[in-house]
Amino acid sequence: MAINYHSSGAGAETAVAEIEAAGGEALALQGDMTRAADAAALIAAAVERWGSLDALVHVTGGLVARKPIPEITAEHWQTVMDLNVTSLLHVVQAALPHFNDGGAIVALASQAGRDGGGTGAVAYGASKGAVMSMTRAMAKELGPKLRVNAICPGMIDTDFHNVFSQPEARRKTAGNTPLKREGTSEDVGNLACYLASDRAAFITGACVDINGGTLFS
Repeated sequence: MAINYHSSGAGAETAVAEIEAAGGEALALQGDMTRAADAAALIAAAVERWGSLDALVHVTGGLVARKPIPEITAEHWQTVMDLNVTSLLHVVQAALPHFNDGGAIVALASQAGRDGGGTGAVAYGASKGAVMSMTRAMAKELGPKLRVNAICPGMIDTDFHNVFSQPEARRKTAGNTPLKREGTSEDVGNLACYLASDRAAFITGACVDINGGTLFS
């Protein structure tokens, strides 16, 4: 497994160590996936180590900042689009020549791609909606060789909400779900592993909700 990181080098190396301790093989490579050259370098390193690709999980993305519509600058808009959408295009373009038949791409969209997100998330919601549309388009273009799906997380206990969401709002959202809790990174990771595996062999073009029942689609 090749793991990209932007600035969290220690976390990436910890992940590599855990994979190796479990009997797997892994490498970590720093790079900015909004740069086509960095995306190409990541894929090249993976192919040099393992020869080909079976799955790609694109996790790059973020809100950057909450901004009401009058405060959205062209620079902010482009930054969010590059981070969430253009990075996906770069990595997919670099990876396509190296995929084995039956491979899978899993993108990380968001519940915000369906409902627009919270206050100040217009750019983010629009970018995640674009990821969902890209997922459907790529599924049609790349099948039958590849399957392409997206995950749409709701309230997940990660630094995203630690930074951008108020604690009371988080408690209220979690309390209003049928499951009465926030999701975890493990919840999302388990879904990504399923969609990347042969167990999901007849699923493509899907944008799968994982939100504890906050939103049904």
